[in-house]
Amino acid sequence: QVQLAESGGGLVQAGGSLRLSCAISGSISSINGMGWHRLAPGKQYELVAQINSRSSTNYADSVKGRFTISRNNAKNTVYLQMNSLKPEDTAVYYCSVQSDTSSYWGQGTQVTVSS
Repeated sequence: QVQLAESGGGLVQAGGSLRLSCAISGSISSINGMGWHRLAPGKQYELVAQINSRSSTNYADSVKGRFTISRNNAKNTVYLQMNSLKPEDTAVYYCSVQSDTSSYWGQGTQVTVSS
């Protein structure tokens, strides 16, 4: 059974940094991509960042230059380094993994940025 476990969320002041981790357990054949999404109160799900099997990355305009997604294939882990955090980054952050046949999601980790 595949499980994704996010960690690293918390409360931080504006301008601070957090590093989210997503550990993947279980067997997934042919991972095509990994990503981070977020859901803020009163807003829709937003794709924050994604990284494909060739380590090409893509970011939402709102986080470009501040967030960095990376992956460690040996550890089956995907990371999201978040710098220069803003109050509007406050949300529950979810990691996802896409294979040829399925998508997998974690339970989410809360990030709260105080002004």
